[in-house]
Amino acid sequence: MKIEDYELLLKLNEVGTIRGTAKAILISQPAVTQRLKYIEEYFEESIFIRTPKKLVLTPAGEMILSHARKVVDQEEVIKSSLAQSSEEVQGTLSIACSSLVSQRFLPSILADYTKEFPKVAIDLVTGISEDIKRGHKNYHVCIIRGEKLKESVCTNLFDDPLYIFDTEPFPKNKLKERPLISFKSDDSMHELVDNWLYHHQDEIKPVKTIRVDQIETCKQFMKQGLGMSVLPKSVSDSMMDEFPHISMKLNGERVTRDTWVCYQEGVRKLPQVDQFISAVLSENFL
Repeated sequence: MKIEDYELLLKLNEVGTIRGTAKAILISQPAVTQRLKYIEEYFEESIFIRTPKKLVLTPAGEMILSHARKVVDQEEVIKSSLAQSSEEVQGTLSIACSSLVSQRFLPSILADYTKEFPKVAIDLVTGISEDIKRGHKNYHVCIIRGEKLKESVCTNLFDDPLYIFDTEPFPKNKLKERPLISFKSDDSMHELVDNWLYHHQDEIKPVKTIRVDQIETCKQFMKQGLGMSVLPKSVSDSMMDEFPHISMKLNGERVTRDTWVCYQEGVRKLPQVDQFISAVLSENFL
């Protein structure tokens, strides 16, 4: 058994389907099926029951998955220990990063980092901050938006002011009624928008909400005149001169999305982690 086989079992259990796992690890569905068949033949036990909706662990599968977690964890421990003891920066760096930050800022940071430390293996997961927070202990470093992580070392990277954009003007002393285009985000973002709209209900009234998956889709829908959209400055500064917009404020203060880099106490003893956190903290984001 290879370490990759144990990692595959963990991923299958996490995702719940062969098709979804194949998509997540970027190999074909038949290849995943074949590897799972080999693993089950190796242990001479069925690990999963295939149901129409998801894979369900058998009793033997639960024992094997427990063993797989220990093997993968021990592999990571020895890699980290070797990296810590080596003069050269190497090992694995696991990062969980907000989708917006990963699209807008992370590529250039990682490009410089990997050029300087080519022996470091990057394990990167991107997604909604809310999802990252639930599994934050699985990563060396988390870059999230909204509320910072509790029981972690967190440093504010930047405050991202929110604006509401439209192709139509925002009239003064007149109620503006337009659809609101919303992109998939965590609850804290939706709460900021809902709270602002509540305090400005005499000025702006969404007549319906159009929900899309990505912030870029939201921008394109707004540009085509389908409605208003709330966007952070980090992804909309190039639109300021082209489209009508207003800065979202409450009690004279800008409404912003905080962005944080968070990690567990002591993890900076790993050189590859320390160097990455230093690179992030030295970045000028806005």
